[in-house]
Amino acid sequence: MIRTFILGLLVFPFVLNAQEKSSVRQTIETLFTGMHTLDTALVRSVFAQEVLLQTIAEDKPTGAEIETDGLEQFISGLSKIPPGLKIEERLWNWNIHVDGHLATVWTEYTFFVNDAVSHCGANAFQLFKEPSGWKITKIIDTRSRLNCRTEAEDDQTLITNLLDNWHQAAAVSDAVVFFGSMAQDAIYIGTDKTERWLRDEMKEWAAEYFQRESAWDFKPFDRNIYVSEDGELAWWEEKLDTWMGVCMGSGVLAKTGEGWKIKHYHLSVTIDNDKLQDFLKLVEGK
Repeated sequence: MIRTFILGLLVFPFVLNAQEKSSVRQTIETLFTGMHTLDTALVRSVFAQEVLLQTIAEDKPTGAEIETDGLEQFISGLSKIPPGLKIEERLWNWNIHVDGHLATVWTEYTFFVNDAVSHCGANAFQLFKEPSGWKITKIIDTRSRLNCRTEAEDDQTLITNLLDNWHQAAAVSDAVVFFGSMAQDAIYIGTDKTERWLRDEMKEWAAEYFQRESAWDFKPFDRNIYVSEDGELAWWEEKLDTWMGVCMGSGVLAKTGEGWKIKHYHLSVTIDNDKLQDFLKLVEGK
């Protein structure tokens, strides 16, 4: 009873934070619903009484410039858009932080006009929690016409391909692909209690294995992949068919300018519970 109560106290703040993040996101989604439908009343409903709207134009010949507008200018501009003109701002990810009555949100976006790319960049929102709910107090965004994304990335597929290719690289002794799939500061935890390798340490240790036709051949199955809300981190667990029997692996990936990279991997040998006592006797030499 006491244990359950204490556990509830520990979990409750995380539940509240998740609920607040959901409410913050709903406020911003309401803003874009109003924009896309040209509903100025709906747009106005999500803003606080005092609002600052700013844009950083990245493509100016003289360099980046910051432009400032008020809410009424924004509403007026929206009201002048012809009904036949379709506008859509697609948000590619969400990074939400909440502390008390303050929330900040970062989203990458691409803006479309009649389904054609207009510009892209990032939005940074600040919100204040009023008695009636979360209200936007400030938006600052960047705008560029260069390298605009047009479709959401399928992170699950990208990560699956990376991990499959990583394991296959070891099977065919392709050190370039194997170690290139890992971040420079990646850590690899092996099955031996002494095996904690930084990437380049492991590369040096494994050099002789990668001189063979196959360094090692682990075939993954039963993999589960999870991606963070902001799309910057991912983690996974998997089973592996190996010469040691079925092993288990788990790891963490980070999105970089070069795509997803492995930051941490932990390989472990599995032992059936009913054989654990025999295993301990073997390890202890009894």
